[in-house]
Amino acid sequence: MLRVLTSLSAEHDWRLLALATVVCILASFVAVGVFHRACVAKGTDRTVWIGVAGTATGCGVWAAHVVALLGWQSDIVVGYEPMLLVLSLALAAVTTTAGLACASRPSAAWAVPSGGAVVGAGIAAMDMTAAWSLDLPGTIARSLDLVAISVALAVIFAATAVLAAMRDDRLPQTVVATVLFALAIALQYITGIAAVTFVRDPARALDLTPPDALFASPHVLAVAIGGVATAILAMCLVAVVADRRLRAAYRQHNHQLDVALNNMSQGLCMFDGLQRLVVCNRRYLQMYGLSADVVKPGCTLREMLAHRAATGSFSGSADTYIADLLDSVAQGRTVSRAVELDDGRVVEVMNSPMPGGGWVATHDDITERRRAEKALEQTRIFLDTVIESVPAAILVKDARDLRYMLINKAGEDYFGMPRAEMIGKTVRDVFSAATAETIMANDRKLLEAGTPLFFDEHPIETPGCGVRIVATTRRPVLGDDGKPRYLLSVVQDVTDRKRAEARIAHMAHHDALTDLPNRAAFNECFDHTLGQAAKSKESLAVLCVDVDRFKEVNDVFGHAVGDALLRTLSERLGAAAEGAFLARLGGDEFALLQADGPQPASAVQLADRVVAIGADEFDVQGHRLKIGISVGIAVYPNDGTDAAALLANANAALYRTKAAGRGSYRFFEPDMDQRLRERRALVHDLGAALGRGEIAVYYQPLARLDCEITGFEALVRWQHPTRGMISPGEFIPAAEESGFILELGEWILRESCREAASWLRPLRVAVNLSPVQFRHGDLPGLIHAVLLETGLAPNRLELEITEGVLIDDLPRALSTLRRLKLLGVRIAMDDFGTGYSSLSNLQAFPFDKIKVDRSFISNLESNPQSATIVRAVIALGRGLALPVVAEGVETKEQLAFLAAESCAEVQGYLIGKPLPIGAYAKTVGRRAAAARSA
Repeated sequence: MLRVLTSLSAEHDWRLLALATVVCILASFVAVGVFHRACVAKGTDRTVWIGVAGTATGCGVWAAHVVALLGWQSDIVVGYEPMLLVLSLALAAVTTTAGLACASRPSAAWAVPSGGAVVGAGIAAMDMTAAWSLDLPGTIARSLDLVAISVALAVIFAATAVLAAMRDDRLPQTVVATVLFALAIALQYITGIAAVTFVRDPARALDLTPPDALFASPHVLAVAIGGVATAILAMCLVAVVADRRLRAAYRQHNHQLDVALNNMSQGLCMFDGLQRLVVCNRRYLQMYGLSADVVKPGCTLREMLAHRAATGSFSGSADTYIADLLDSVAQGRTVSRAVELDDGRVVEVMNSPMPGGGWVATHDDITERRRAEKALEQTRIFLDTVIESVPAAILVKDARDLRYMLINKAGEDYFGMPRAEMIGKTVRDVFSAATAETIMANDRKLLEAGTPLFFDEHPIETPGCGVRIVATTRRPVLGDDGKPRYLLSVVQDVTDRKRAEARIAHMAHHDALTDLPNRAAFNECFDHTLGQAAKSKESLAVLCVDVDRFKEVNDVFGHAVGDALLRTLSERLGAAAEGAFLARLGGDEFALLQADGPQPASAVQLADRVVAIGADEFDVQGHRLKIGISVGIAVYPNDGTDAAALLANANAALYRTKAAGRGSYRFFEPDMDQRLRERRALVHDLGAALGRGEIAVYYQPLARLDCEITGFEALVRWQHPTRGMISPGEFIPAAEESGFILELGEWILRESCREAASWLRPLRVAVNLSPVQFRHGDLPGLIHAVLLETGLAPNRLELEITEGVLIDDLPRALSTLRRLKLLGVRIAMDDFGTGYSSLSNLQAFPFDKIKVDRSFISNLESNPQSATIVRAVIALGRGLALPVVAEGVETKEQLAFLAAESCAEVQGYLIGKPLPIGAYAKTVGRRAAAARSA
């Protein structure tokens, strides 16, 4: 330590030592400042700054050492070896550059201190090389321990200085790093020079004559070297300060730019000509949920698209997207398109090309705008739809020139011409002169009033729809100045309503099928006519007209033909009425009021004409129809004085006409009323007959040709308490007309099945079904329930139907029969041969049996045609594999004939009469007690 202090105080020129210190500090400050710039630079800039830092620092350190050496032993004439001096300078620059380059790229924890150590070692190596370049008149000895200490001090302090410089580039940390670096230079020199011992040798006098040696005064040379080094360092320092300020301004600018970019509502990306990302704001990352570690400056467009595809914000072909984008950039076109993401957001992407092949892409989330636009569009469409759907005509005119500006669909229909031909025109261009003048007068009145005006129903002649009845509401639409800007007219076309009201009034009093007056109109006319007849003391006749065999026409040819027949008949009746009031009361019932002429002579003439109409054939839809007309007549005041009595008596006469053979007319007679009341009483009593136990089931056997009984047909009987046994032919039609047949038929079915289920022998029971039962209710469901309730096997139940069931509604009837067939019951056609389409019915449904009507069997012996028909029916059944049952067999001759023709079964009085089941107890196997009870 004493040696070091002695060397500084006794062996150095303090002036040059002070200069060396200044150069040392300046070199240290420049080294730290330039090193900071190199650390923050990128690419080529980093390399340049490392070179500047290493060169400037090496020169400064070299200059400080050389100036200090020139101040050492300054009274001695010194010479220099140029090559070694230059080598020391180069060694200082190279080692310093290498050390700083190593420290500026801290790829490992040891890189920074290692770089500093290289710098310290370079300083020591430079110092020793510079000392060797001195040519002194004497000898030099070195203390190795101090040399080692000088090297260690240089390495330690230089490494510490580099570590301090790497931590922060602010001024306090820069000063610390500068002091440490200056200490590394100074301590190395001081300790190194203290290790040197100089001994003069007079024998080594120097010859300093050029060019053998470089000569100069130490003071002059030191000042020159220090000045040059200071200038170089000052320029570097200026460059550092300028760069620092420039970078500060650049950082400020970048900060402002980042703030602006990151506060944009749009996502922004900038790409260079190599498709690499240059700038990307945070909004873009947030918009697509991207990672900043992937999407950062330098990444390629393809990498960004791959990352977006992975996050679910891009779909489709990346190659196609890139090709289209580059094509638009190459053409200098700005391309904008809206992309709908999987989460429902809509993003508008705009790519704008830049010089050099790059482009700027902005991504704007327009979801809300699209929603608002869509809502606005939907509102507009809604309003347009509402206006177009308003059933009234809406017309809007410009108040200045009264030209049409808006017409809705109802208005187009109202005018009867396309609205395109009316928009922009005035009423004079559309309507006739008279109509246009009326409309314009109303418009002027509206403009003068300034308040809404209503014009009640009035006729107007339209361009394309003729005269219409309309009601108009006119209203001015005011502008911002409070004056009428538009004229709004709402036109309610009531023409159709007026026509509908007239049509409804007509329909209320006329029949829809024939357009004849209906019952209501007839009643009104009847009351009025009766009032006039009562005042004038005149007579009048009422004729009730009914079409004979009309039901058969409907059953055979269908309701369409029946309706056509009624229309034709109505026309003929209208022609035959000759002034009499004709009305259709319903169905095939008509009525005529004859108030002109003497009665009953006039009524007879009218009835003759009407009956004659029924005698003619009717050609309806290609069918030649033969019907008849029955008429009942009642005369005022002999047969009644009020409308109800006269009409009831005319109906009574009509029933008598139909009962007597139809196709004629009858006047009312007092006993007719009695018979009508008796029929009504029969219907009334029938309703209570079941509850009183008056209805019973009789059973008539069916047998094979050998007279072995195979089953029974259930036949209903009514034992009236006062009238005795009533024939089914009398009360069954009454039951069908009143609807009681449904309740009666269900009771017969249940009673027959319950009875058959109690038989020990498994004989079949046959039950007749009415066509009414097929038209109402669920017949298959009823039969299924009855079979389950009674326990009768389905194959023991046989249902007999007539052709009337099929004629009423063939599809419905066939559907019902098939459902019955699925239950397992048997279906038989009764009264075969008496209808219109027996053969087609056999083909339409697979019946289990057909029954020949008794009318053919009863005439076998007297009528050869009946025998031929029966023979043909049996042969038909044999060909169709259908058993044939002959009804009404009463003689052995009839049985023999049927046996010869191989008829399957027979039924009639010869086999057994319809009797209570007790009469056949032994046959069915009933218990004796049950038989006695029956």
